[in-house]
Amino acid sequence: MSSSKLTSLKPYFYLLPSLLVVFFFVGYGLYSAAKSSVAVEEGQPFYYHYQQLFQEGVFLNALAVSIWVAFISTAVSLVIGIWMTRHLVRLFKQDHWKFIAWFPMLIPHFVAAYIVFLLFAPSGWFSSVAFQSGWLENMSQFPLLVNDPYYIGVILTYIWKEIPFVILMLLPVYQEMDMRYEDVSRTLGGNGWTVFKTVEFPWVWPVSLEVFLILFVFVLGAFEVPALLGVTYPKMIPVLAYDWFYQAAWVNRPLAHAMMVFLSAVSLAAAFFILTFAQRWRSRWAMRREEA
Repeated sequence: MSSSKLTSLKPYFYLLPSLLVVFFFVGYGLYSAAKSSVAVEEGQPFYYHYQQLFQEGVFLNALAVSIWVAFISTAVSLVIGIWMTRHLVRLFKQDHWKFIAWFPMLIPHFVAAYIVFLLFAPSGWFSSVAFQSGWLENMSQFPLLVNDPYYIGVILTYIWKEIPFVILMLLPVYQEMDMRYEDVSRTLGGNGWTVFKTVEFPWVWPVSLEVFLILFVFVLGAFEVPALLGVTYPKMIPVLAYDWFYQAAWVNRPLAHAMMVFLSAVSLAAAFFILTFAQRWRSRWAMRREEA
């Protein structure tokens, strides 16, 4: 093998130990779950538990509310993160501004959920302030924002936790842009939307897709926040899987495994298509820049 090929493979050798650990634990977990999900009695098809899963109204409701929470929280985080990055990119050249923007990432999700509970619960800080200020006659009049059927408290938690991650991912993109194109666009009469559409969008779009994928899959499979701020029905998928897995009867344990295998397969397929599309977009954009 030539030295140039060895040099190109060198970063992968550095990552190999951590990748082996991840692949071992994740791979073994998926293998065990898949094995359990197809362990059926004699006379039943191997997909019996998956068939039963999609006949469970509890699972379908959990899937719907999980997609709702993951999509809304991811989309809002992405929009706000892009807006903050493009308007504050010059401030982020100073490290203390970066620290302020990224500080929420240091807080665990469980702690973040508890903070949201203390602030937005019917007996929380905001309801107390509204009552003492005379805006509410009774603290019970405060709108239900935690442990609510629309999962507003869960969405709020994920939004303020994931916006810093969006900034972290998009900041290098904006720092690599040639901001002279923005000056040219504004000189020609372009407004903020025109500048974003013509100058920034080709750079931001592929990274935004990747960030959306990461956050969506993360929220879809996260347990702590919906366990603390969610409701007993409909439960989000991770909470439902936990209940099915640890309930005393064990009758739903294969369904819990089938649920996790299904979500893993869908996530991997979505990752493949989105990452492939993002890579092709980058290649086409690079070719256009070279031709220009």
